[in-house]
Amino acid sequence: MKKYLSLCLLFILTSCAELQDIASQLPESGYRVTNTEIASGLRQALNFGIDKEVTKLAEENGFFSNELVRIGLPPELQKVDKTLRDVGLGSLADEGLKVLNRAAEDAVKEATPIFVNAVQEITFTDARNILLGENDAATQYLLNKTESQLYSKFNPVIQNSLDKVGANQIWSNIIQKYNSIPLTNNVNPDLADYVTKEALDGVYTMIAVEEGQIREKAAARTTQLLQRVFALQD
Repeated sequence: MKKYLSLCLLFILTSCAELQDIASQLPESGYRVTNTEIASGLRQALNFGIDKEVTKLAEENGFFSNELVRIGLPPELQKVDKTLRDVGLGSLADEGLKVLNRAAEDAVKEATPIFVNAVQEITFTDARNILLGENDAATQYLLNKTESQLYSKFNPVIQNSLDKVGANQIWSNIIQKYNSIPLTNNVNPDLADYVTKEALDGVYTMIAVEEGQIREKAAARTTQLLQRVFALQD
């Protein structure tokens, strides 16, 4: 009897070992993803988005050629644009728009280090809340963490860029021509402040686009870590 029991026990242990080997080869369910992996996955996703989208915006025509973020005239000057085009000065209006977008493209180069620091500060709790939050939760996290710092970095760069490319002269010419048209009121907006805010909106818009791709399309999850982590929210 003892020999029989010993054989049964050996069989059970052997079977358990085999089952364990099989189980170890099965993909882990989403619920077994650790907090560390979730945080790492969120950081990876944000770093990919920052590297891809911010780099594109910093290129020449990164803003101007992108309809999602192209900077138009501030409300105070939209009537200027229409009036100039109505009187055959469309090329002058186009040049004014291009100058604003060039300034934004120059400023965006300052963004990456600030974003990288914010990404490194993501906690386990932040990561889980972001992962299970809205489609732009990670972007909103970055906005809350970086907006004031980015404004401080962007604004002087944009002001210098506007000066460098002769924006003051261009806009002075535009406004002078507009103000010389009968029945118009003088306009004098703070262009540097306006372009800074528009540039920030553009940056967060494009990061949100990349975040949405990773959340919604499995093909955009280009690493095993992204696949494991974002499977939790599917």
